[in-house]
Amino acid sequence: MKIVGLIIVAVTGAFLIYAAADFPAWSDPASPASTYLSPHFIEKSMEETSVPNIVTAVLADYRGFDTMFETTVIFSAGVVCFFLLRISRREEPESRYYRHVLTGVTIQLKEGYKMPPSDDFEQIDAAWTPPDLIVKTACRILIPFIQLFALYVIAHGHHSPGGGFQGGVILGASVILFAISHDLRSAVRRMSEKLIAILCAVGVLIYAGTGALCLLLKQNFLDYSVLAGVLHVDPITARSHGILMVEIGVGIAVLATMIWIYNNVSSAGRYRQGL
Repeated sequence: MKIVGLIIVAVTGAFLIYAAADFPAWSDPASPASTYLSPHFIEKSMEETSVPNIVTAVLADYRGFDTMFETTVIFSAGVVCFFLLRISRREEPESRYYRHVLTGVTIQLKEGYKMPPSDDFEQIDAAWTPPDLIVKTACRILIPFIQLFALYVIAHGHHSPGGGFQGGVILGASVILFAISHDLRSAVRRMSEKLIAILCAVGVLIYAGTGALCLLLKQNFLDYSVLAGVLHVDPITARSHGILMVEIGVGIAVLATMIWIYNNVSSAGRYRQGL
């Protein structure tokens, strides 16, 4: 099977290298991109989309199809990671350990005994190491500011470097930082596995749903100008608002997928203490 896979990769790579010979020369001023596309984007993006950030206008409007499938690829990566790593059956150890939140006293329960539900105790692993107080406190202070900055990056991606991908990564990193500085169980209690899976799908749905809404309004898929009547703005401003809508979808999908992948990788699919 490995030999077959190696042959497929080698043949595909050879075809890609062969096709690359037809590309225009590097920085060729006579290439189609340089003679038509680039000048049009540079000169017309503000006029046509009311978005000063040309990169955002290109990614979310002019080539919105491509970006939508990029978001779908990110979602697929999270799903694949889940199916490859997640251990669905419960593997309870012979002994379970619980730690008192306030006193730090650890209790070991043999197989067959259960700890009654209580907010005073949290389940830990046998090799559990208490998080550093300074690191833990510093991260709790920093995380809200990181998340606020992430929301700014998503919302302000029209006018400055940023957007859904960047903001989603920063949001996901803030939750991962909490999981690293505390433990995975604490992070999962705040963002459950089910919620993360739902958010992954919701992010892609927001993007594709915006395009579907354009179709329902009898216009081309992802042609945001048709949203003018719904948003009660002019068509150019509607394109700007449409870009923001899909960027929010991208941010949600990237946020959830990052956390989903980290949770499975850091705990080998067991969702215990994590790293």
